[in-house]
Amino acid sequence: MRFIQVTLAGALCLFAAPALAQSGAKPSDPQIAHIAYTADEIDIKAAKQALKISKNKDVRAFANDMVRDHTAVNKKALALVKKLKVTPEDNDTSRALSKQAEDKMKSMESLKAADFDKAYVENEAAYHKTVNAALQDTLIPSANNQELKDLLSQGLKIFQGHQQHAEQLAQNIK
Repeated sequence: MRFIQVTLAGALCLFAAPALAQSGAKPSDPQIAHIAYTADEIDIKAAKQALKISKNKDVRAFANDMVRDHTAVNKKALALVKKLKVTPEDNDTSRALSKQAEDKMKSMESLKAADFDKAYVENEAAYHKTVNAALQDTLIPSANNQELKDLLSQGLKIFQGHQQHAEQLAQNIK
């Protein structure tokens, strides 16, 4: 269990580091859009994995919330980039996120029952904490387009609720 938490913590450190640290440059709006979309997609995939593995009704309800909310935010994001005629730009951060998430999901496949449930909700709490910090400290302040900033800010409010929910759920799963 501890290995999973350490692995996730390492993966999450990658969220803001690679692309954002290069030359001290802020990410562009197309890069921000891709990072945010990728982060949502990762959470959707993790939730779908939880729905396949978990039998815990509270974990399943939480996972369903993740699918619903992150899908809704991504639909809004896709509509916005289409409206703005912006093509999301793949970057080191979004690639690192995807790679780490793929590795994480593979490592969690072997967990069963309460071990999976506990790992999933703890990871969700940590993931949302890190993504929320990246949104608040890097992505929102770096965005140039006000509509993008607004969408990211709306997402942040939703995801802060996800973090709190995951933290509460983690305390209740034995």
